[in-house]
Amino acid sequence: MPIQCEIVTQERTVYSGMVDAVNIPGSEGRMGILPNHTALLTTLGFGEVIVRTAGVEEFFAIGGGFAEVQPDKVIILADSAEHASEIDIERALQAQERAKKFMVEGVPEDPERYAQIRASLERAQIRVDVARRRRGGRSMAMGRSMSVDDDMVANDIGKEN
Repeated sequence: MPIQCEIVTQERTVYSGMVDAVNIPGSEGRMGILPNHTALLTTLGFGEVIVRTAGVEEFFAIGGGFAEVQPDKVIILADSAEHASEIDIERALQAQERAKKFMVEGVPEDPERYAQIRASLERAQIRVDVARRRRGGRSMAMGRSMSVDDDMVANDIGKEN
């Protein structure tokens, strides 16, 4: 008996389908969700969501959020989410380098600004890790326009202190 899984951001539904299992990055550690799981609500960290259907796994990079689990449904409300095949590794590497540069040049005294840069670095790192692991380390530019997440990273880190 499968379980309904939805991965949703403010901008779009990233995934929706019946699955055999979902593995999520809970803020307190990884969680495996199977059909008839006990109901729960949890916060999510930055990490990888793995969805398994008929022995085939799909991988998603998420940037935090919440998950609601019911016995017959998992809803992941992610701050950002991308399927591994959608990730533009070059763009993620550039965002990662920009964030690292700002961290090395000096931590902003503004705690909110520091948190933005740190989150941008973590989001870029997860995207790079998921894409590399799931594509055998190859670089695959998707030829797509900049995503909302890429815009956030560029805007977060492009601001002068």
